[in-house]
Amino acid sequence: MSDLPPSGSTEPAASGPPADPTAPPPPAAGPAPAPSGTTGGATPASGADPWAGHTGPVPIVPEYDNPQPGAPNLATPPGLTAPGDAPPGPTSQGWNAPGTPPQGWGGPAYPGHPMPGAAYPVPGAAYPVPAGPGAYAGWFPGIDPQDPLVNPPHAGIGPWFARCAAAVRRGWRQLLPIVLLTQVVPGVVIGVLTLVFSPEGELATAPDGTPVLPDGFWGQMFAFYGVLLSAGLIFGLLQAVGWAAGTWVVTRQAAGEPTGLGAAFRYGLRRALGLWGWTLLVSLLVTLGACFCLLPGLYAAFALALFGPVYLFEQREPVGRAWRMFHSRFGMVLGRVALVMAVLFAATVLDAVVGGISGAVFGVEPMKAVGTAIGAVAFAVFGALLAAPAYLAQQVGLVVTYAEQRAQEGPVNAARLAAELG
Repeated sequence: MSDLPPSGSTEPAASGPPADPTAPPPPAAGPAPAPSGTTGGATPASGADPWAGHTGPVPIVPEYDNPQPGAPNLATPPGLTAPGDAPPGPTSQGWNAPGTPPQGWGGPAYPGHPMPGAAYPVPGAAYPVPAGPGAYAGWFPGIDPQDPLVNPPHAGIGPWFARCAAAVRRGWRQLLPIVLLTQVVPGVVIGVLTLVFSPEGELATAPDGTPVLPDGFWGQMFAFYGVLLSAGLIFGLLQAVGWAAGTWVVTRQAAGEPTGLGAAFRYGLRRALGLWGWTLLVSLLVTLGACFCLLPGLYAAFALALFGPVYLFEQREPVGRAWRMFHSRFGMVLGRVALVMAVLFAATVLDAVVGGISGAVFGVEPMKAVGTAIGAVAFAVFGALLAAPAYLAQQVGLVVTYAEQRAQEGPVNAARLAAELG
């Protein structure tokens, strides 16, 4: 008889003694111990179906594989892939490419990333950045919280005032001569012309009790207002030189660029004619508003207060642009301009007080005598000098207010504004 196995058998011959058919079967092998660090139960053998023979829907069993410290231990929802676990290759429906935030995937919130459900910013576009040390929520990229001229968005009135004061401290040596030559000197000349051409004589009373105007009153009145109007037009051009030169000094000093009186006046002369023309138009609009009622004229003065900086920096539609700036951020611009107007109003009140004292001391016709004429002219000069700080505050306050409004619209700094002046 042959020792080979029967034909067709592929199992090797067993070595050792033959098995006892009456012996009990060996016990089943227990489950393999779970690897260290896992929290689940036994893992079925490879290729075995754990739901074999089960009828009905198969439940979804979450997997808990090494959760991040401090993060909730949640299973990945069906059809989604956690960041970093996406397979390589082109994207397909049901999973996301690496680096792409999947829809519905929250994950831990990291600084600099939007909240779940928020719109992701477009690359290269200006969008508000998260608040950080020394920053405010809603700033645009490129906004420097330490910029000496531009008050950042949502910084408030305190930093605005601090930048105005810093601009005065930096530039008073150049700004004061500009203000004296282009604002105070015209004020003195107009004050003296007012003393010289004021209508003379007092109202008389007719026998029937009606007031009688002095002889030549209307001729003197027309001459008086004609002289003042002509002086205002001529000196308005000189004042435009001063506003342009002062804006140039404030902006360039904030940008750290060299400034000088000669260069400032050359820039002012180059831009004065256009600024003077827009000043005449704005003055006409304010006057027309005041003719209907005081409130419309005052409203027009506030709404168009930024036309000068708009013209000097942007060189386009200063009236419409200033109007839109005022109404797009009504409370902010109104508050800043109101502070500037309050300083001008205080200067006007002081000048009126000085004029009242001069009239009480030297009379209503001081130019008839040399002594009273000298005293009245001295009071006129003193009143104009009192207005110099108000002119300085107006110059600086409007430039800083304009720079703040530009920062509300997008990233800007002192260097960019200085370059825009040309």
